[in-house]
Amino acid sequence: MDRHWFSDRLIAWYRLNGRNLPWRDTHDPYRIWVSEIILQQTRVVQGYDYYSRFVKRFPDVEALAAAEEDEVMKCWQGLGYYSRARNLHAAAKEIVAAGRFPVGFQEVKKLRGVGDYTAAAICSFAYGMPCAVVDGNVYRVLSRCLGIDAAIDTSEGKKVFAALAEELLDKERPAEYNQAIMDFGAMQCVPSSPCCVSCPLAEVCVAFRTGKVGSYPRKKRKTKVTDRFFNYMYVCAGAHTFIHRRGPGDIWQNLYEFPLVESEKELSWDGLSARAEFGRLLQGVEIGAVRVVASGVKYVLSHQIIHATCYEIVLSDSGAELPGFRKVAVADFEKFPVSRLISRFFSIVLKPEI
Repeated sequence: MDRHWFSDRLIAWYRLNGRNLPWRDTHDPYRIWVSEIILQQTRVVQGYDYYSRFVKRFPDVEALAAAEEDEVMKCWQGLGYYSRARNLHAAAKEIVAAGRFPVGFQEVKKLRGVGDYTAAAICSFAYGMPCAVVDGNVYRVLSRCLGIDAAIDTSEGKKVFAALAEELLDKERPAEYNQAIMDFGAMQCVPSSPCCVSCPLAEVCVAFRTGKVGSYPRKKRKTKVTDRFFNYMYVCAGAHTFIHRRGPGDIWQNLYEFPLVESEKELSWDGLSARAEFGRLLQGVEIGAVRVVASGVKYVLSHQIIHATCYEIVLSDSGAELPGFRKVAVADFEKFPVSRLISRFFSIVLKPEI
């Protein structure tokens, strides 16, 4: 394929159809970095508002580095993949300590949470460097146009696409080209039912000419999904409730949550209250009342499906304590960063019963 023809077609399409996004109006590497981290696992339509709130609260790397982690996590709440926020915060401190934002692909790539794609995006958008981006949109466009059978979830396939992306990159207009091919994949060459008849690349697209658009890009493996069963307890002691911070090495690390018993299957209240873990959590307190807040709630993550139930447990003694848990005023609960699931349960708890 002729590189100049390909880039000219993409950029012409982009100038007519490209999305107007706030991080495209700047060459500030900090703001571009923040936007790219947000968009790593997030659709633009969802990430837009998060980006706006995040840079308003943390307008520069110094402000982010100086913030408490809980505040950063609270600002990120609901966006998911929270390791991104932790890495962003830690990297901000390293950047401030170094005295400047890194320059150059290898230097940028050393930042926590930054891989080849993000480093290429930052370098091309902030510094105009000829670094080709390869994300899901680029995989789709290139695999369909060129009919590439290499699986994108293998090291061999990734090398093939990285080499092709570099070969086709418009080195005179790297930032505009990269934005163009990503927007083209997100808006024109979409995963399902793309409008191929109006596509400016249709005349060279192998997938279109062979009727195999839905077959690209190819993957070798299917993602294994694990089912987990969470039994949460919103424990109420007068105007207070109990929370703790989740530890490292699992989902929602460093976010707060209610007391939890994880089980191997869904449990009834009788089944939950008979568990040894339940007895240890509520040891020495008297339960006055119990109600189901929500049951059988399915929360889907990339590699896990959480089946969650939440109970409200009212203690007879408003002065009771739960060892290992932080006792907080219900009115202050929303100050703490929590998962979207916990936030959902808390909002149900606060709804008046009809």
